[in-house]
Amino acid sequence: MRFILRRGGFFLLTLWAAVTINFFLPRLMPGNPALAMVAKFHGRLTGQALVSLEDLFGVNTHASLFVQYLHYLGDIATGNFGTSLYFYPESVSRVVLDAIPWTLGLVGVATILAFVLGTGVGIVSAWRRGTWLDGIVPPVFVITSAIPYFWVGMMFILIFGIRLQWLPYTFGYDPTLTPGLNAAFIGNVLEHAVLPALALLITTIGTWILTMRNNMVTTLAEDYVRMARAKGLPNRRIMLDYAARNAILPNLTGFAMSLGFVVGGAILIEYVFDYPGVGYMLLQAVENEDYPLMQALFLLITVAVLVALLLADIAPAIFDPRTRSAG
Repeated sequence: MRFILRRGGFFLLTLWAAVTINFFLPRLMPGNPALAMVAKFHGRLTGQALVSLEDLFGVNTHASLFVQYLHYLGDIATGNFGTSLYFYPESVSRVVLDAIPWTLGLVGVATILAFVLGTGVGIVSAWRRGTWLDGIVPPVFVITSAIPYFWVGMMFILIFGIRLQWLPYTFGYDPTLTPGLNAAFIGNVLEHAVLPALALLITTIGTWILTMRNNMVTTLAEDYVRMARAKGLPNRRIMLDYAARNAILPNLTGFAMSLGFVVGGAILIEYVFDYPGVGYMLLQAVENEDYPLMQALFLLITVAVLVALLLADIAPAIFDPRTRSAG
């Protein structure tokens, strides 16, 4: 419990620092979202309308910075992140909530599949060390891990989308369909997700394969594994219960951290496929100086990463009590 409380206290302190930095960063950047909105109206706004827009976008320059900060903390506590400039008059909360499911469905599923499949292949490759399988797996996946995932995505678009026309390659679904929980729409969403998900899977699975293989090779040389072999235990039990169970602990930490970055999306993949996820929204916010949306997305990504780091600290302590004393 003391271990968890220490980690929780560090999490809260880091969260406060991240929230504070997130408050000051947009205010240190040049420009003003309210003035940008005025530009859209070609200056046909009164001074009172400009003040109202500044209040709407949370950049009231007439209030002191401390007062703005207090209002900002209150807005975060109530989930009020203001109004989006680019998607005006949509609220930032609505824009973010609409984008999160797309990112979780694409990047989240691809990350989980890469971890599960990569861990399995890494276990088998290490267990069959010295065979033809182990001779092929490491060099192949070293190469795939070095290929940029957006380049793979563009090749998929060229081959399977444009040349062969097997799969759709733009947006998250066919705009002619009405979104809803029906077979036609869900099937169309899955069809649109195939190419970007494969691009992410192919370029990220190698990391899990190689790290798991290296962990397994080290674990297989431990004394308790040798003792299990000497006892004549079945190979399957030695591989899974003795070797893989201990070798997977470092990978679990990395997996927990990678889940935190899932919320940020894969910006280049979402941009290449015009996919309506968080990464694509962040790019639109930066390009169009949408400070409220940018600020909310930065905070969302920061909180997700901090939670993932907290879980990555706690998970090894739960599965391996030896790490508690070190913490």
